[in-house]
Amino acid sequence: MKWLTGILLGIALILGGLLVVRQTSPSVTAGTALDHPLALPALNLVDDRGRVATLAQGDGRMRLVFYGFVRCPDVCPATLASLKNSLERLTPGQQDKVQVQFITVDPTFDTPQVVRNYLDRFDSSFTGLTGDADTIDEAARVMFVANVKPQPVIDHSVHGMAPAGSGASNAQAAGAGAAEAARIHGDQVSVVDAQGQFVRVYSNSDVISGALQQDLPGLIRLYGP
Repeated sequence: MKWLTGILLGIALILGGLLVVRQTSPSVTAGTALDHPLALPALNLVDDRGRVATLAQGDGRMRLVFYGFVRCPDVCPATLASLKNSLERLTPGQQDKVQVQFITVDPTFDTPQVVRNYLDRFDSSFTGLTGDADTIDEAARVMFVANVKPQPVIDHSVHGMAPAGSGASNAQAAGAGAAEAARIHGDQVSVVDAQGQFVRVYSNSDVISGALQQDLPGLIRLYGP
């Protein structure tokens, strides 16, 4: 009977060990994992400091990549604010393993300095990429992000009716800005692992609702350095 007792104790220890592993293993419940991780191509871009960069290039951390544009009136600031709040809830050690990266879909307006100034409004640790419009379009396509440019809208009702600097002239400029704000783009957040592979996607509702925030510790364990 002693041998039976020993076997039972051994089984109990193994089960206990499995339970500990299960309790401490990453818990990732939201988002959509890609069937096959996608190695990002080395598309030539420019970072928010004006330095040459590529889409594939990371700094060894897990990346949370969001495509947007500085003149976006609602979705972009809400998403970046949510990402800022999510990072703040991590421990300092966890924060060191995550890079939030903003890629503009409006590179004509969003120069490196414009992007840098914009990101500083949210978190100075956020990084940005811009570049040639065709390359940006290809980067977005590779990461399954829609990018539909707005059609030009000209309001002839105020054109030429007031001198520069007048209220009417300013209204015309505001109208042009509103037209640009009609740009349509994918609002998901993509997870890129420490090796530069695109591995998972979170919808904007996952980000805003806090589902991504809840998953972050598990994502860092799965995909971080």
